[in-house]
Amino acid sequence: MALPELCVFDLDACFWDQEMFEMSRVPEKSDVVRSDLNGRGEGVVGVMSGRNKIALHKGSMLALQNHYDGKFQGMRVAFASSADTPFAEKVGRASLKLLEVVPGVTVWDLVVGRDWEGVDVNQIGRQPPLSSNKAKSHFPRLKEATGIRYDRMLFFDDCNWGDHCTMVATGCRESDTGVGPVTVRTPRGLGETEWQIGLEKYEEQTKKLSLA
Repeated sequence: MALPELCVFDLDACFWDQEMFEMSRVPEKSDVVRSDLNGRGEGVVGVMSGRNKIALHKGSMLALQNHYDGKFQGMRVAFASSADTPFAEKVGRASLKLLEVVPGVTVWDLVVGRDWEGVDVNQIGRQPPLSSNKAKSHFPRLKEATGIRYDRMLFFDDCNWGDHCTMVATGCRESDTGVGPVTVRTPRGLGETEWQIGLEKYEEQTKKLSLA
């Protein structure tokens, strides 16, 4: 199967189940919720922000656990989130550093630590130089930071607050192929089905490009 070189996840209501701007405080180590990590042992499955628990959607957990296991050779992961406020960004970053993929390995450990050798390429927030338009700020900056072409990217977004998928697919195209990232809407969060659809859509685009 052809795999994207970069898999990009929106955070709120896509990668996980909450909206960061609705949270009441920045989670700390004392706020973790421990339980079974999808059959991989006990670990941090959630973090509390006041009365709200932040947890990964099933498709996000499956994707990252498979990625951790090395099933997607050549693929790396990044996040593109237009978190509304600096506070929302802090909540998001803190949650990434607490939630675990497998016991003892956080999302941040896997994505920033392993994929990017400690370099934070993620584009989280909408404060300058970012904006609310991911096609104009987040994705150009991701391409610059990673060196990965738009037509080698796969992007998941809930699109409940704006059609980021269409904006990115049409606004971030490579000049030689005229193609942008493969995009998948996840209005109910990233489920296992949506994750599989994304991989299939990317393979279809790769086949079309090879025939062009």
